[in-house]
Amino acid sequence: MTDAMWAGTVTITGHEGAELEAYLARPLSDRPRGGVVVIHHLPGYDEATKEITRKFAARGFAAICPNLFSREGRDVSPDDQAAAARAKGGVPDEQVVGDVAGAAAHLNSLDYANGKIGVIGYCSGGRQAFLVACSLQIDAAVDCYGGFVVNSTPPDFPVKMTSLLSKAPDLSCPLLGLFGAEDTAPSPEEVDTLAAELEKHGKRFEFHTYPNAGHAFFAVDRAAYRPEAAVDGWKKVFDFFGRHLTA
Repeated sequence: MTDAMWAGTVTITGHEGAELEAYLARPLSDRPRGGVVVIHHLPGYDEATKEITRKFAARGFAAICPNLFSREGRDVSPDDQAAAARAKGGVPDEQVVGDVAGAAAHLNSLDYANGKIGVIGYCSGGRQAFLVACSLQIDAAVDCYGGFVVNSTPPDFPVKMTSLLSKAPDLSCPLLGLFGAEDTAPSPEEVDTLAAELEKHGKRFEFHTYPNAGHAFFAVDRAAYRPEAAVDGWKKVFDFFGRHLTA
């Protein structure tokens, strides 16, 4: 067994044929492997998200993070790309779905792909992971404190996101949700509402809410980081993908 990996920037085809920058990390072993699409948070395609992508490769998955803000210019910094995208109200949902579909297709084109795809996202990416799982046929999805799944953004919010609750009947795969009890977007009440809706439609899901944790508790570079919740959350993520993405 080897833990060697390759990681670097690649170009993939996204929604409506757009060329997107993406960060790919994959093991160098010849064992069959599932694929994980990592959806970055609203601050953008940053070093923290690339580190998460490599973390999956170290666990034996091929992982890719598409830069959803690529259309804002290839010759500007990720921070400027993110600012430009936010100024436009964010990325349209249909564009996100198309870009993730392109990322999944890229993973499945790699040597040793077993054809199984999971998606994971944080914050806005958590909402988008749920959106993708209700829009594409995939094998597993993880929503890490995705806000505005149940409720839409308020009128004065800088980015427009509409409720996805009506899409719950279309959930195509098992869903893992990891949330903080002190979060306000989503609040524990919103998490309960989503759970009730999924249960009503007979969907497979498991939700875990951590005490003494708020939004972004996985973010090691932010004050919101909560080691106990994050360590346990990673164990649950790897176990979940191990069960659903391994041939």
